[in-house]
Parts: sequence; C-alpha cells; structure tokens
Amino acid sequence: MPDVLRLQVDKASAVPLSEQIYRGIAQAIEQQVLSAGARLPSWLDLAAQLGVARGTVRVAYEKLGAAQLVVSSRSAGTRVAQRPAVSRRHDDAPDEGPFMAMYREMIAGPAIFQMGIPSREGLPAKLLNRIRTRAVLAETSGSPLYPDPRGEAQLRREIAAYLAVARGLSCSAHQVIVTGGYSAGLGVALRVLGLEGRRAWMEDPGFPFTRQALRLARLTPVPVPVDAQGLDVDHGMHHAPDAALVVVTPGQQAPLGGTLSLQRRLRLLDWAAQTGAWIIEDDYLGELQLHGRAAPALASQDQAGRVIHVGSFSKTINPKLRLGFIVAPDSLLQPFAEVAACLAPAPGPAAQLAMAEFMREGHYLRHLRRTKRLYLEQGQALLRSLRQHGLDAELAALAALVRLPHGVADVALSREAFAFGLAPAPLSVWHESAASAPSGLLLGVATAPKEHLERACDRLAELVMRAPRQGAAQEAISSRSR
Repeated sequence: MPDVLRLQVDKASAVPLSEQIYRGIAQAIEQQVLSAGARLPSWLDLAAQLGVARGTVRVAYEKLGAAQLVVSSRSAGTRVAQRPAVSRRHDDAPDEGPFMAMYREMIAGPAIFQMGIPSREGLPAKLLNRIRTRAVLAETSGSPLYPDPRGEAQLRREIAAYLAVARGLSCSAHQVIVTGGYSAGLGVALRVLGLEGRRAWMEDPGFPFTRQALRLARLTPVPVPVDAQGLDVDHGMHHAPDAALVVVTPGQQAPLGGTLSLQRRLRLLDWAAQTGAWIIEDDYLGELQLHGRAAPALASQDQAGRVIHVGSFSKTINPKLRLGFIVAPDSLLQPFAEVAACLAPAPGPAAQLAMAEFMREGHYLRHLRRTKRLYLEQGQALLRSLRQHGLDAELAALAALVRLPHGVADVALSREAFAFGLAPAPLSVWHESAASAPSGLLLGVATAPKEHLERACDRLAELVMRAPRQGAAQEAISSRSR
C-alpha cells in the first residue's frame, strides 16, 4: 500500500474495525490519494500490517466493491476502480445535523429489510396507472378553480366509508381532512391544538420523527414505556399527570407491534376526558393486522371527542403519493379547516381522485386482503430463516425484531449492512435515550422477498457474528491500563 495512505485503526473505538478500514480507504480514493488502477494489498498482507483478522479486511474490501470503489480479479488483485473525476463543489449544503442525517439513512434505498416501504409485488400498478391517467385528465380538463383545501369530496366520502367498515370508526365525510401523509397530518393537528410549552406523552420506544415533531411544536415529550399491552397508561398518569397530549399507536405499536389492550384504552380515554387532554391516534399499520381481525380504532371508542385519528396510504399503496387523512372531532372542525386552508391544503386533486376511484370500485379492500396474505407468508419465512441462522428474532407487526448480543452497536451494524444492500433499522434510535436502550435490528417484512431471503439472512448473520463488542473493547482497555 502506498506510504502516503497512512491507514490506521483504533481497536478501542466503538466503530467496527471493518468500517474503519473501509472509511480510510474510501476517503483516500475520494481525495485521490489512491488513484484509479492503484493496487491494494491482499487481505492477508493488510491484516498482518494492521494486526486484525483477515475476515475483517475482507468485509471492508467487499463494502468497497459494493460501493464500486474497487474492482477485484484473481489475476490483477484488488485495484481502485476507474471513475470520473469529480471536483468538490464550493456551494455544498452545510451540515444538516444529526436528525436529518438519521432521516436520510432511514429513507435511503431501496434495500432489503427496509421498514415503512410496501411491497411492489402485490401492488396493482397497471390498474393504478390507468385510474391515475383518468384522474389527471379530469384535473386538467376541469375549470381552473382552487380545490377544497380539506380535500376532494369524493375521497373524503370513501375514507369515511372505509373507516366504518375496516376500523370500526363511524364518522362523516365533513370530519375527514385529506393531508400529505402522516407527517403532514401530525403537523396540522399540532398546529390546531396549539399546546406550546406543555408536556406530551410519547411511547418509548416510539417513532423518532414523531418525537422530533413534538419538540419542533415546542412541546416536551415525556417517555412512557410500552409492553405487550401497549402504552403503560398508569406510568404516564403517575409521572406526567399534567400532560396536555398523548401520541399513541394503539392498533400495532410502533415498533414493537403490541396492541393497546381494552383496559388501557378505556383508562386512557377516561383520563383524557377528565383532564381535558388530547389524544393523537397514529393508526400505524392498523389495517395490516396479519393475524385475525384488526383492533378497532381508538377513536371509535371515544365518547368525549378527545381523539384525533391520523392515517395514511403510505404503507398500503406508496409513500410517494404523500396522501393521508385526519378524522377530527366535531369540536375542532373549524380550526382544522382554517389551518388546512391557510397553512396546509390537501395535495393535488389528481392523486385524490385516483384514490377515490380505487376505493369506490372495491380495489383497495381487495388489495389489502392480498397484501396481508403476502406479508404473512413473507413474515413467517423471514422468521424461520433468521432463527435457522442462529439469530434471536421475533415478529413485531410488519417487522422482525432481532435482539443483538450484548455490546453490539446496532447503529454501526445497520450502516455496515447497508453497503451490502440490506437496510435494517437500529432499534436504539426509537428510544428516548439511545445510549441506554437495548440493541436490536428491525427488519421490514414487506421488503424481504423470498428469492433473496436466504442470502440476505446469511449475510446479516455474518455481520452480527463479526461485529465488535463494546464491552470487550472496554475490558481490553482496562486490562492494558492495569
């Protein structure tokens, strides 16, 4: 290896050794310290030079190959790939901060095991394209008037009818507000409620973007633990009885998958009615219950009008639609309409009209039935494969939760897996305190097709087996200091 490279590794670092080697060589290539065609040392030579295992170097080289930074052959060895020279732009965007970095990591892809992405296999794409074409024609051929900011009347009626059948929620079309997905619905609800400076219960673990949204709305999230029965309502009442808001995923808890029990539902609703607190129901995967009938929406059991139901079509159709909805209590219809009109009008009519026809003709319910059968098969196959590879796994809604050995950093492991086309989500970032959270990986069922399953699980098991243990590194440091 050229003398100018000066590659070093820190065995006491929490960053895996293979990742350190990968980053060092990748940086040298990007900075043109290693020019195109330069030959890298063999696994054996570099491992001996750095004092690490050959397998560690091999993983780093495989990641470099997957990133198309190097090419390997038996005759020529491993060499820096030929690639066009790219000058660094001086107008690069500044550092976006840790949250946006995490956001970009979570939406990068497509990749196997990616969460929050529906399967393309069960989607009736041709049918949707025909319906969308007709909707675009209707949008462009009509009068050039401003649409209703609350959403197209046809879609609002279909959503109300669907919720009555599938979620047990009886509401009228005028209560439905069409939004640009779950995040937009959450933002509208927080703006309408105007609870700045107050405290809000937040599931722990819970969706990290929801937690950040509460902070951006000037609320203080209060972590409330969850178990097999969902949100621990008594814990919230004891530690934050003055909370003005609860954000909850009662149908299938995100990310652990438990359903909020009837006893806790009634206790939560009673507490909200007595204290005047509001509840935002994130209907996360509510309609994609794989075993038995889906639990009814929490809003269907609300007699005091304290629940705001928020849903979307991202997990069932396509997140690119940016299409969701709110069911507002009657007491809040005017402020919801005003916020929609002034700050967050519904998406363009074409997407709405297409979804309305898709639902009206019965295609949506048929699609859900087919999708649930597909996901049930894929989930069972994924769980079997993970366990056959010696991984501690269990199903959690539309994900498989893999518990990692003590000391394995799930964030570092997930980043390492992405270089091989795998996108498991680290469990720790779903917790309020990632540093003290249990280490695990969440593997999306919808993006785990059977034809790639064995190879993907084999690769994941290999990465877990070779991942450095933070505890072992700390013990080594202590022994050297002694």
